[in-house]
Amino acid sequence: MTTDILMTQSRYFNVSLAAELFRRHPLFAGTALCLLVLMAPTLFAMALDQRTFQDINVWIKPFKFQVALTIYLATLAWFAGWLPASVAASRWHRIFSTIIVLAITAETVWILGAAALGTASHFNDNSQLAIGLYALMGVLAVVLTSASLVYGVAILRDRNSCLDRVFRMSVGIGLIATFVLTAAVAGYMSSSGSHFVGGSHSDAGGLGPMGWARDGGDLRVAHFFATHAMHFIPAFGFIASRMLPAGQGRVAVFTFAGSFVGLVGYTFAEALTGRAFLAMLY
Repeated sequence: MTTDILMTQSRYFNVSLAAELFRRHPLFAGTALCLLVLMAPTLFAMALDQRTFQDINVWIKPFKFQVALTIYLATLAWFAGWLPASVAASRWHRIFSTIIVLAITAETVWILGAAALGTASHFNDNSQLAIGLYALMGVLAVVLTSASLVYGVAILRDRNSCLDRVFRMSVGIGLIATFVLTAAVAGYMSSSGSHFVGGSHSDAGGLGPMGWARDGGDLRVAHFFATHAMHFIPAFGFIASRMLPAGQGRVAVFTFAGSFVGLVGYTFAEALTGRAFLAMLY
């Protein structure tokens, strides 16, 4: 009886959450759902196709990107409910959202195509075509990440927001930090030609579940934390807004945000020295 009740409540929560995402931003929610569905054939391909790239299955990278982009779009869809009404209903916002989805679609197609061909989707300099496509994907990556910057600025500037001021500040800071930090770390990775610094340049035996290198530096660690500033900082802000007075809450959010930026900077610098993340554990 108890198990049945819990399962019913869980299904109700999932349906309610999905419905709310579609209410807040149908395009982003729908695209996230498509990526979620796409994971099934990607996993099927992984089971059937035993080819490897950098010593791991060629389909692991597309799957990881599908997971990451699903989370990114679902988060943006949720935050879209906190945009100023004038922004959410505007024509430019609809056009901008379409551009973001098109950029994500192109990235997904390219990464899947590279996996099907058994070649690199990133840092590929095997031909002029590959170099050109990689450069284009870099531009599209900046475009799709810019949504977090636009949303962050819009939410911060909304003086008529129904959100608690401390929480609204944390959401805006987290979104803006995601764009700034991701652009900085990803830009360096792109120019350096690899996310590995030292080590064997192999993904085999990486630190699970992300697969980060354990025998050298890996810039993907800093990239991971950078892209999730939009989750960590608002989560802290939500707690601070409910446990602290407004003045102390703002100080706490600024302190946490500064510490989080420091964490990204530390993991970035650590990777540059060729040291593995959490090397003391293994």
